[in-house]
Amino acid sequence: MPPSRNMRRSWFMKWISKLFGGGSSRGASNGRRLRISGEENTFWHEPARSMDDQSKAEKEELDRAIALSLAENGKRRNGQCDNDEDLDRALRESLSMSASHPYNPVQCVPRDSRVCGGCNKEIGYGHYLSCMGAFWHPQCFRCHACGLPICEKEFSLSGSHPYHKSCHKELHHPKCDVCHQFIPTNRSGLIEYRAHPFWRQNYCPSHEHDNTPRCCSCERLETRSVKYISLGDGRSLCLECLDSAIMDTGECQPLYHSIRDYYEGMYMKIDQQIPMLLVERQALNEAIEGEKDGHHHMPETRGLCLSEEQTVSSIHRKPKIGGNRVVDMRTHPQKLTRRCEVTAILVLYGLPRLLTGSILAHELMHGWLRLKGYRNLSPVVEEGICQVLSHMWLESEVMPESRSMPATNIASSSSSLPSSGKKGGKSDIEKRLGEFFLHQIAHDISPAYGEGFRAANAAVLKFGLRRTLDHIRFTGGFPE
Repeated sequence: MPPSRNMRRSWFMKWISKLFGGGSSRGASNGRRLRISGEENTFWHEPARSMDDQSKAEKEELDRAIALSLAENGKRRNGQCDNDEDLDRALRESLSMSASHPYNPVQCVPRDSRVCGGCNKEIGYGHYLSCMGAFWHPQCFRCHACGLPICEKEFSLSGSHPYHKSCHKELHHPKCDVCHQFIPTNRSGLIEYRAHPFWRQNYCPSHEHDNTPRCCSCERLETRSVKYISLGDGRSLCLECLDSAIMDTGECQPLYHSIRDYYEGMYMKIDQQIPMLLVERQALNEAIEGEKDGHHHMPETRGLCLSEEQTVSSIHRKPKIGGNRVVDMRTHPQKLTRRCEVTAILVLYGLPRLLTGSILAHELMHGWLRLKGYRNLSPVVEEGICQVLSHMWLESEVMPESRSMPATNIASSSSSLPSSGKKGGKSDIEKRLGEFFLHQIAHDISPAYGEGFRAANAAVLKFGLRRTLDHIRFTGGFPE
């Protein structure tokens, strides 16, 4: 028996309801959690399911509704159709749509429309990202560094900007100034590195133990891109220090005499002619062993005020540079005879001019103290006051405006302190090296050279050099 009109109407309305309202029950997006290297959780949302994914039961109901509509239309032509104009109109519109277009279900627009945080356009249906408090088209979520979309499952966040992890590492992860690689993390996952206190050279901790050469003058480590010069006695010299290095005894004589003039300009003239020799490390160490007394800066002694008679091999001719090392060095043994309290002054060869001069100034002060009768001084007092003279000479070279040195109460103008500079002035790197050598003296941690300098310098700044020296002569200590 054909179904009644009310039953057919009920089936048709159910079909209409499924056609235009079914999508809303499946409009919520499913998400799967991503691993994020940032501050918020991010979800990748899948698009809502379409009406094409209907179950077989729904399709059967649709077919039945269309069949009923066709049957109803046939009955209407035979005069057997009920006179329900609303139902007839709906049936004819349904048949017309089914006959002219393929089935294309309509998706419901979500009530809470989403705007992309990148292009500021509505996202609609399809894949989208939810992170950093906003929604994004996948193609709009881009790296702040390279501008390309972030497609990986993890990304980095710096401030309010997303980055590829690789881009963020390239920009923000520190690199070693020695090997030029990213500084690795330690066992705790933290970036651990070493840094020179003056030059700010940051490097991997491993380079302190992997035999990476260190400049014997400025203390910087050799980089993988620039090779240092080997001096042949276990020391290495960077190219910047090599530029002003003094390599033989003859080349050092003008500097030595200019520092003697510096002492004379402060009314501390040294009357005796004290020989000065540039020597290799081995010759200096042998001379130290031959001395009965004396205080030496460890772990590296670079100068010596000799008081015993010895035979010392000095650098007779300046060596050549070939293949990142010195070659063709000529040494000459020299018998040193004691004619006064000071036999000779020895200094390591191959050091920059300013460092060589500061060593000479220090050792000459040892000579001046011995020649003037200062006896039995403690290491802190003797080394401290010698470091003060070394520091003062460096200041006069690096900062000419300080040559008046009001704290000494001796020299009243720069004209009384001769310059020992080379012709044409100093380069920027040489001035920077001078600042480093001043920093070394001021921040030395050894008891005699470091603490001694700071105590001596405080006394000189307060009482002047002459009163400080007089106090040392009579008391053996610094004035307070």
